[in-house]
Amino acid sequence: MSTQSETGILIYTPEGSFKKNIATEYPEVHSILHVQEGADEYLYTTVQKGTPKENWLFVKMKIDGTVVQKITAPPQAGFKAPNEWRLTAAVPGPDGIFIANGYGDSRIFHFDKNGEYRRAWAGKGTTDGLFDCCHGLAVDTRYDQPLLLVCDRENRRLCHLDFDGKFVGTITQHLRRPCQVSFHGDFAVVSELEGRVTILDKDNAPVAFLGDNPHKAQWAKYQLRPTEIAPTWFSAAHGCHVDQQANIYVSDWNQTGRVTRLVRNNV
Repeated sequence: MSTQSETGILIYTPEGSFKKNIATEYPEVHSILHVQEGADEYLYTTVQKGTPKENWLFVKMKIDGTVVQKITAPPQAGFKAPNEWRLTAAVPGPDGIFIANGYGDSRIFHFDKNGEYRRAWAGKGTTDGLFDCCHGLAVDTRYDQPLLLVCDRENRRLCHLDFDGKFVGTITQHLRRPCQVSFHGDFAVVSELEGRVTILDKDNAPVAFLGDNPHKAQWAKYQLRPTEIAPTWFSAAHGCHVDQQANIYVSDWNQTGRVTRLVRNNV
């Protein structure tokens, strides 16, 4: 597994032992997705800060950190200021790459596999098909038709879009600022910035809540240090990943960061 650090991306064993760091030219990586393309493995990352002066871009790299592709703000987007392009997530689709401009204008951008701009859709709002911080993206293959799943953080919901950008439906509401989703079979694991992880079944009904922090004063508080947060609770569950054995990894957003491994109980 890997995580964000001022020294690039840190690589650990599943047990939490440090191995090495890569991509040191990118000290602020916001999201990381492991992608298998044929026999090759890549990391799809969204980068808040790089060196020198490479801010807010998509970087595709080999698992050793070798960069193979970059995507920056497309001229066709019509941005007038740098803070309008502040991307938060990226996933591969059947015909290219989808990037969420979650900290910017809440549009989702579609590029072909070579990084050429194709189109953009959605935008900021509360009605169907609009988002208020499209923070996380995933390809949801639990149904007959694969769909884009969007973590619409500030609207506190998860939504489905097709790969043409058509709104399909809101599948879950009243979450605690959902940030990222990871799948295991028919189940979806959702990290929520307000101190919780929720597991949804195929009907997108909650079947479990993990690390539910009863202290609301700790929810989404970057100022906290990990030692101030009980090991069984989360303060700001920002990222999540489920491995092949159904173990869950959760990254907590705080002063120095914390990654928690939840081991599947087979009893």
